Amino acid sequence: MAIYLDHQASTPTDPRVVDAMLPWFTERVGNPHAEQHSFGRQAAAAIDHARQAIAALTGCHAAEIVLTAGATESNALALRGAAWAARQSGRDHVVALTTEHASVLKQLEALASEGVRVSRVPVGRSGLVDLDRLAETVDERTALVSVMAAHNEIGVIQPLADIGALCRARGALFHTDAAQAFGKMALDVDAMAIDLLSLSGHKIYGPMGIGALYVRRKPAVRLTPLLVGGGQQRGLRAGTVPTPLAVGLGEAAAIAAAEREAEARRLAGLTDRLLARLRRQLGALYVNGDMDRRLPGSLNLLIPGVPAEDLMEAVPDLAISTGAACQSADGRPSAALLAIGLRPAEADCSIRIGLGRFTTVADVDTAARRLGDAVAVLIEDERRAAE
Repeated sequence: MAIYLDHQASTPTDPRVVDAMLPWFTERVGNPHAEQHSFGRQAAAAIDHARQAIAALTGCHAAEIVLTAGATESNALALRGAAWAARQSGRDHVVALTTEHASVLKQLEALASEGVRVSRVPVGRSGLVDLDRLAETVDERTALVSVMAAHNEIGVIQPLADIGALCRARGALFHTDAAQAFGKMALDVDAMAIDLLSLSGHKIYGPMGIGALYVRRKPAVRLTPLLVGGGQQRGLRAGTVPTPLAVGLGEAAAIAAAEREAEARRLAGLTDRLLARLRRQLGALYVNGDMDRRLPGSLNLLIPGVPAEDLMEAVPDLAISTGAACQSADGRPSAALLAIGLRPAEADCSIRIGLGRFTTVADVDTAARRLGDAVAVLIEDERRAAE
């Protein structure tokens, strides 16, 4: 029986979310922007309700939530929209960490090609930001600082409040890619001085194809829109909002709000159990990234001398990965692992394991046993080949 352990890449849609969405595909038709009739008004009300549920998980107002196609679009709107708008005020500098998601790093490359000054701040082996180094990089011309809240590969949680305070003191906007963090850890945009926050539905047991960007209104964050057209969503993101997907994201957010703390404790226990069992079986085993400031359920493990691709091939019934799903086909070592100081050979021997809402104790025990057995076989095969 296959066991899914790649929840950083995507989460299964919760059946409760599917139930909430289904009527909006068939029974409750209507364009949410066509409010001349009851069908459109009902759809608009459902989307407003979804925005309220999303806002409740971030401490913001529903009117500050712009719905998008996912975190990649949200990141693009935040970075490009803020950078373009800031040019009028003479701020032409954008800062991010070297470990950011590709959807941020690629935007930085595009902005650099357009004349924006871009700085990428390195991190240490822990994966955590060096606040002093960040402070040295942010200057009077910095428009935006972008730092991922919780890392998609190594799971480390950045000190968001400290970063936000630094940005606020320097007059720079603070954007965080919270696709992994949203619904899994406490987020408060005011307490953390966050101006822009990206999130994605399929990372919190909601549907694919929907995400959101929080855009602070007081003081107002100015963005140049990427998509123009009918003027929907305060002109920040044109296009018809997909009611079923928005309802699904809202329901996923509401479930996360109700269950987050208990689920975090459960996942922390399962993570400790898995790691203890693997250490007993494997001996030499290292956790990539800070072990204390970490999302529960997230592990990135270096198993020396055991190539991750060989290990995954040996356990085809375990859904684990080598890193970000969007870069899994290029065959190169994880850029994030290299950025925290691993050598290419070490990155090649690292696997990502992500536990989730439907992971059981039996799943964890079975996974530990199968991984341990597979590693033993691979090491023995290597020993024999060397004789």
